[in-house]
Amino acid sequence: MVIFIERVGPFATIQDLGRPGWFDSGVGQAGAADRAALRLANRLVGNPEDHAGIEVLLGGLVLRADAHLTVAVTGAPAPATVDHTPVGHAGVLELDEGRVLRLGMTTAGLRSYVAVRGGIDVPKVLGSRSYDTLSGIGPEPLRAGTHLRVGRSPRTLPTVEFAPVPVPPEVLTVRARPGPRADWFTDPDELFRGSWLVSADTDRVGARLDRGEGAPLVRSIAGELPAEGMALGSVQVPPSGRPVVFLADHPITGGYPVIAVVLDADVDQVAQARPGGRLRFVPDR
Repeated sequence: MVIFIERVGPFATIQDLGRPGWFDSGVGQAGAADRAALRLANRLVGNPEDHAGIEVLLGGLVLRADAHLTVAVTGAPAPATVDHTPVGHAGVLELDEGRVLRLGMTTAGLRSYVAVRGGIDVPKVLGSRSYDTLSGIGPEPLRAGTHLRVGRSPRTLPTVEFAPVPVPPEVLTVRARPGPRADWFTDPDELFRGSWLVSADTDRVGARLDRGEGAPLVRSIAGELPAEGMALGSVQVPPSGRPVVFLADHPITGGYPVIAVVLDADVDQVAQARPGGRLRFVPDR
């Protein structure tokens, strides 16, 4: 079975749950930016949670089935149609041969996920089918005319037609703990005061934040650090004083101080933060 990609919006890639275990070789984990959304999409179609799907930035994807396919769309809500008939979000969709699934632009959030029963069957690189935007490892980003093979369907059948998914809040609240270099700042608690504006420069590497008219974070120690290991969810602060929350394709080392680390359970929410939206940190101590 094959999926024909007829149109791609701003950006779409193949993602699974990443390639852990390669940090000592200089390779990050990558994988779905919103891991929970990919896991849910896979569960809806009866796949193991780590099967590869399509990560779609802001919608705009159009695909056609060459045979009967079972698919699900999760993550950022995007108006979806099958042959121009509206279909529900976070539900199981049956596409017969020749039928076309279209995703409009997302109404909230940033990234939608399309899973197909059997998974996207592209060659693995270092044990994963994910594309890493920082290193370029993995299958190339999708473009119109791409053909994607579908893997063998698992024996178990999906038992849920729709999954209840909460609407993203207007101001995203995420939990964070003090980082290893919190003492490099005159007032590390400033990170937790008020809210931050999500920058248009946000990507799979990190969510870049700004205060707008507010003051940036101020260091108490000048100079830079030797390269240190960077974890998913690290809140790194460059000289501008405007923090970056590291996401799926983050570098594995960095020389700017880490003021805090977002809890792993909340990183997926940061990956859905839209440019222009607001994000608030709350301490988890």
